Amino acid sequence: MPQQVQGVIARAKGKPVQIETITVPDPGPGEAVVKIQACGVCHTDLHYREGGINDEFPFLLGHEAAGLVESVGEGVTEVVPGDFVILNWRAVCGQCRACKRGRPWYCFDTHNARQKMTLQDGTELTPALGIGAFAEKTLVAAGQCTKVDPEASPAAAGLLGCGVMAGLGAAINTGQVGRGDSVAVIGCGGVGNAAVVGARLAGAARIIAVDIDDDKLATALRLGATHTVNSRTTDPVAAVRELTDGFGADVVVEAVGRPETYEQAFYARDLAGTVVLVGVPTPEMRLDLPLLDVFGRGGALKSSWYGDCLPSRDFPMLIDLYRQGRLDLDAFVTETIPLGDVEQAFARMHQGDVLRSVVVL
Repeated sequence: MPQQVQGVIARAKGKPVQIETITVPDPGPGEAVVKIQACGVCHTDLHYREGGINDEFPFLLGHEAAGLVESVGEGVTEVVPGDFVILNWRAVCGQCRACKRGRPWYCFDTHNARQKMTLQDGTELTPALGIGAFAEKTLVAAGQCTKVDPEASPAAAGLLGCGVMAGLGAAINTGQVGRGDSVAVIGCGGVGNAAVVGARLAGAARIIAVDIDDDKLATALRLGATHTVNSRTTDPVAAVRELTDGFGADVVVEAVGRPETYEQAFYARDLAGTVVLVGVPTPEMRLDLPLLDVFGRGGALKSSWYGDCLPSRDFPMLIDLYRQGRLDLDAFVTETIPLGDVEQAFARMHQGDVLRSVVVL
């Protein structure tokens, strides 16, 4: 029987979000209803509210979440009621050309629940990234549920659903940071600092954090950076080169998503080094680089989609590292808040003093 629950809705571009009653249908074939325990407040949710993703209002926001499977539909075998899961927006299809080539982390046909959650008047909702987890319960495709160790803190575990996984994966999966490598991370918000942690886990010898905010740089040091550069007062390219014996870093992760910081990343890498773009640009942004430099410097220029993660592979492994004390996911939880404080959490993003506000239900 359909359930009435509370959820955070963005009704119009740029307008404050509000809590409303929504209807969650019973799960159909291949679907699951998940009782949300915690959901991080991500910049992507703010982009939805601002109309930066699309104009399919009203949105049910929230996507960086963990919770308990409440019920499943016909044919679901991946999870059962009671499982503790992290939600993901990459439900791998197994049939597209990427999956058939053995590269499911690039799956080109990921899927969501077929049924729609609605407002009380029947208006269909667009769930953020196909999840919609700023709600007491949500309906997702069963493939969006990844079972992990239930002893993990939901507030910490849920962050693997987006931002922390994006940063960790940018360093480990996309950048393929190896033991002894030098790494620079430009932009030390939640994603960038997760890239710092990923570089440390991979065994990087030198990890240089670059930002314009000293507080974020201090956090990067606590999380494993060996050096910091305030690019408001120092040329970051020159500084990274100076810290890498004049050569540049083996891997540079750009976690801002702006042309000027991407150019810094391009010139701060060593010859044949790798640039990883994980910061999300806006549609109007353009990049102008001399093609001869692109050719002459060699190496690789990569974009990182969701940290090139495969949830079924990466989430359980990272939660195991967390449970062993080797991955401090709790450090990314700046504050826990109730469902009604999401709008205030958006405002705090602009102040730059949080890695993540996490809604706890």
